[in-house]
Amino acid sequence: MRPETIRIIDIWMGRLACFVLTGVRRIQDAVVSDSEDPGPVRKILFLKLIEQGATVLAYSALERAVQMVGRENVYFCVFEENRPILDILELVPPENVFPIRHQTFGVFLWDVWHMLEQVWRLRIDATVDMEFFARASAILAFLTGARRRVGLHRFTSEAPYRGDLLTHRVQYNPYLHTAKFYHLLVEALAVNPEDLPLLKLDIGAFKETLPVFTPRERETKRVRELLKDEFKARENGPIVLLNPNASDMLPLRKWPTERFVALGKMILAQHPEAWLAITGAPSERVSAEEVSRQIGSARVASFAGKTTLRELLVLYSLADILVTNDSGPGHFASLTPINSIVMYGPETPALFGAIGGRFQVIHPQLACSPCVNVFNHRFSPCRNNLCMQSISVEDVYRKVRVCLQEVGSQG
Repeated sequence: MRPETIRIIDIWMGRLACFVLTGVRRIQDAVVSDSEDPGPVRKILFLKLIEQGATVLAYSALERAVQMVGRENVYFCVFEENRPILDILELVPPENVFPIRHQTFGVFLWDVWHMLEQVWRLRIDATVDMEFFARASAILAFLTGARRRVGLHRFTSEAPYRGDLLTHRVQYNPYLHTAKFYHLLVEALAVNPEDLPLLKLDIGAFKETLPVFTPRERETKRVRELLKDEFKARENGPIVLLNPNASDMLPLRKWPTERFVALGKMILAQHPEAWLAITGAPSERVSAEEVSRQIGSARVASFAGKTTLRELLVLYSLADILVTNDSGPGHFASLTPINSIVMYGPETPALFGAIGGRFQVIHPQLACSPCVNVFNHRFSPCRNNLCMQSISVEDVYRKVRVCLQEVGSQG
């Protein structure tokens, strides 16, 4: 299903389902009160269906869950295409990941049912809903039957309705970085759910960290061979990666493609020792190859769709600079030593910026930005993303040039 289709289903069918299931919960509460002590947390299921980059921000939250119940008792439900980052982070055992396909609504329902069967059999007793006001994840949390269900509740805010399906209702704080917020959701499992609004803890006590990605020897060899195949005449010299596309989930985040082309030409003209690699997902292969063709040089090649996610991180480890829109690659790069230059517009790095690595931001201060947020279900009224268009090629090149000078001084 397309992202727009998923949103429509979540809004219209999800709203009705949340209303009906809230009624079911009221009946259940009349029989077995959620206020009764459910005992210690034994098994935790995370619900984070979309966006692999956001899953990187959840690293400390997952780490805290492992400390609480042990690695073998931490589970994760995710859309199938977003699973690879979990395997790279190595906190959740592969057999504890429940991948959900969503090519069609029927396939989605089938995989959800299969996941719920496993959850019921495992007797998972706690869920952490990391989706911001999405209804599907709240519904799934309720259907698991877990006695502790942590997630966002709108309280008196004009936020999207998703019923009253959670036992530990956390108030959204729009001034708190997403990584820290995910961490606090896990901490909510151990507090009194009646002490509203959750969570009344000192956020300074929680430190967010990331691991450093370490490539395996065979992976490094494979990517070096790929570089050799694509850059047949390459000698020593810095490698600059350009990632021209943002996720289809939020096309407003895209910097104009023609500017990536112009940036690539400028880098090659000013730095004859540099090499350019165009990166992207398999679905972006055609567009990435077109960017490479328009740059038109023997020192540029497209790598989109030619690597696994792990191999992409190996490429980040071997390359020197990444230029990207606000999307998953900016967060993947934070696991590696590469210099990353990330352009923000509809969203803000104050909430979604990387928390590790060598990370630089370009973020125009337009009065309307950020226009994509939790309260509008990430549906912006914008049809003309001037925030991204106002970032000039020269703005980006200046940062690239400084990074290349640093690479040269170290080499």
